[in-house]
Amino acid sequence: MHRLMRWLTGWRRATPPNENRWVMLDVETSGLNAKRDRLLAIAAIGMRVDWPHQTLQIDLGDSFEVVLQQDHASSHANILLHGIGVQEQRAGLSPTQALQAFRQFVGNSPLLAFHCAFDEAVIQRHMAQHQLAKLSNPWLDLDHLCAVTSEGVRARALDDWLRHFKIECSVRHQAAADTLAECELLQRIWPCIAAQSRQWQDVQNLASQHRWVPRRG
Repeated sequence: MHRLMRWLTGWRRATPPNENRWVMLDVETSGLNAKRDRLLAIAAIGMRVDWPHQTLQIDLGDSFEVVLQQDHASSHANILLHGIGVQEQRAGLSPTQALQAFRQFVGNSPLLAFHCAFDEAVIQRHMAQHQLAKLSNPWLDLDHLCAVTSEGVRARALDDWLRHFKIECSVRHQAAADTLAECELLQRIWPCIAAQSRQWQDVQNLASQHRWVPRRG
């Protein structure tokens, strides 16, 4: 049985990513410590990539949002930041159900987020905490793509990039609104990405060049 589970895990990791559907996501947490703070909510939006025509489209019909049930609500200051109130936190979906639903939604699509190391660490920690297999999807940092496609822009935080491209976010620090703004940000830099990419691996390689880009701001 253990051999079968190991084989299934290896098979799942070997499944190639869906190059034609990317998932942009954002999380809300009880704090900024990825190793300790609780996952409160996840929002995600699918994006369709047409490689032959080099287009990237936001698919609002392919979206996901869930609030995870909490035994006790986060602090008042934290609630003021993301707007997920005490009753909404207590009435959320059980963490196991929420994470399983998220896994089903993302499938084998690549996952993107702004400063994705935080989102990845929080989600994967909660997967393990609730005895679920960690996601094997590839992750990509939207900030890295912005840096390599917009050299010279004085920007580091998401707000900096949104201001630079004049993108309005309806409610900052609300997962669904942030995710949509990040999708729009990716669309703005897409022409530069498409000019240098013909497949998902090319995009990953492009993002990896961020370490050689001087960052200002």
